[in-house]
Amino acid sequence: MDSGIGLLAATAAVRRLRPDADLVLSLDPDGMPWGPRTPQDLTERALAVAEAAAARRPDALIVGCNTATVHALTALRARLEPELPVVGTVPAIKPAAAGGGHLAIWATPATTGSPYQRALIRDFAGGVPVTEVPCWGLAEAVEHADEAAIDAAVAAAAALTPDDVTTVVLGCTHYELVAERIRSAVQRPGRPPLVLHGSAGAVAAQALRRLGAQPTPGATPHGTLTVLLSGREGTLPAPALAYEEGRLLQAVTPAG
Repeated sequence: MDSGIGLLAATAAVRRLRPDADLVLSLDPDGMPWGPRTPQDLTERALAVAEAAAARRPDALIVGCNTATVHALTALRARLEPELPVVGTVPAIKPAAAGGGHLAIWATPATTGSPYQRALIRDFAGGVPVTEVPCWGLAEAVEHADEAAIDAAVAAAAALTPDDVTTVVLGCTHYELVAERIRSAVQRPGRPPLVLHGSAGAVAAQALRRLGAQPTPGATPHGTLTVLLSGREGTLPAPALAYEEGRLLQAVTPAG
């Protein structure tokens, strides 16, 4: 679940690990974007999207959105667990900090500087320099596959990223869809290769662990895909097909 196509990264990661899994994607085109909403309003939207997915009786629910995890994870778990395990998406600050070096966290303006992100930095990145980078308009540009707007937002965020940064945490699931463009914008000539840390792979693996399931990437790819748009059954939004992750889901997935 997510407000929009930011969930593609985690969905594609699940599909790669379990090509036999039936997937339900629950998006909220009627309510997006969630970022500017108040925490209470966002939580209400997230609960509605989650319950639309839960009605399909899935084995687990992945909250494929950092903002929704920040504001709504507690409410989602209170509403749905223990019957339905809920897996949140947390920025990969801990593994990124373990590599040492100057760390930049690219996130939405709502998440940047938030008590939630500051707590993660305090708990897991106390020994390394950290720069929080607000990425104005990047999630929205990715959502609409607006190439010019993506380039402008990436360039603006790169300009706020210090030259000596060695690692970038992608603190919004939308950003993982344009990871290589971010790498190209931040990589400085003569510096070691930039390290990027997303969350999709870890989230997919955690979902399987919660279910006691094993990755079987060689399984027959017969898993179905069901798309819910603010509770209504539909199809992947057209901008999803601008990204490798969206094309993967369309290519290997029969209609749900």
